Amino acid sequence: MPPLLTALRAGRGFAHKRDIARVMHSLNDDAPHAMSGPAVTPTHAPTTVPNGDDCAVLPLPGGGHQLLAIEGLMPDFVQQQPWFAGYSAVMVNLSDVAAMGGRPTAVVDALWSADEATTAELLRGMRAASAQYGVPLVGGHTNLRSASAQLAVAVLGRAERLISSFAARPGDRLLVATDLRGAWQGDAPFWNASTAAPAARLQADLALLPQLAETGLVDAGKDISMAGVLGTLLMLLECSGCGAQVQLERLPCPLPAQGGPDWHEDSVAAHAARLRWLSAFPSFGFVLAVRPALAAQVQARFAEHGIACADVGEVQAGTRLEVAMGAEQAYLWDLAESGFILAGQATAATVAASAPARAPALVESAMERHHA
Repeated sequence: MPPLLTALRAGRGFAHKRDIARVMHSLNDDAPHAMSGPAVTPTHAPTTVPNGDDCAVLPLPGGGHQLLAIEGLMPDFVQQQPWFAGYSAVMVNLSDVAAMGGRPTAVVDALWSADEATTAELLRGMRAASAQYGVPLVGGHTNLRSASAQLAVAVLGRAERLISSFAARPGDRLLVATDLRGAWQGDAPFWNASTAAPAARLQADLALLPQLAETGLVDAGKDISMAGVLGTLLMLLECSGCGAQVQLERLPCPLPAQGGPDWHEDSVAAHAARLRWLSAFPSFGFVLAVRPALAAQVQARFAEHGIACADVGEVQAGTRLEVAMGAEQAYLWDLAESGFILAGQATAATVAASAPARAPALVESAMERHHA
């Protein structure tokens, strides 16, 4: 297992997530000169939750929360697979909104392209995703005279009750929900369970997350990003000031015959398959921290939709993400030694001290629901 965890730490997904801390540090009011230029006005004051969650959250005057999500795609992905890049740019944003218990309202894009063929494919992909998920593409920014193709997409949504990265607590069960009705997208670490699925099913599956939030079954979680399932869990733990223990064999995954991992075979190919799945963006994938008494109900709700949902471990006090595979156990990350996405070390003590000051309504209500 040590080579597997080492490869995850050194991977592209982890590296890109760690870049977030540098930007967040520059936006904090206690470090206005972290980057060259004039002082920056703090950004977290008017929002409902601190920076670090899947969406920005703004309180609505009549109740509920407005959600804003944005994703930029890597230029090599846009160039090599423009249709799927356009599709994915919409899909990942919709997943971010759902991950916070929201329903998406509309999509806008910012597109740069150097040739008409790439432009056409990007637009076809975005339109296909908008049709699949029933969310309109309402406008954006266009530059068709760029030196290279680039794409960013933003989504507006609304949530009545939030699922947050800051609400996990020791004792919560860790549930991982993944739609395994798909296939790998070429050689890339993308498990595509979306493009060929029935539109009505996709929309109903995504709506399950706000339903879980509104019924009080789930208040803590994240969608699985390009940092993979363990990287996503690490972000959740850092925001919540907790540690966790995870059993890899319990993770929902494709069968080895479908290119999924064999957790026990000792070979180069088996190691590569394990690393690929742990690094994958799975189209529909969520890590949820759920109160023990509610875990079975949450799993049953996913099962009703034909989505695999497994109990893979427990949120614990502390700062380490411990990973087990059979009798072997090691830690992937210790947040007391190094932060991941937050600007500085995130420990249970620092999060407990700072989160109420930054987001009292969310943190206190989440704690009340947790102990109810």
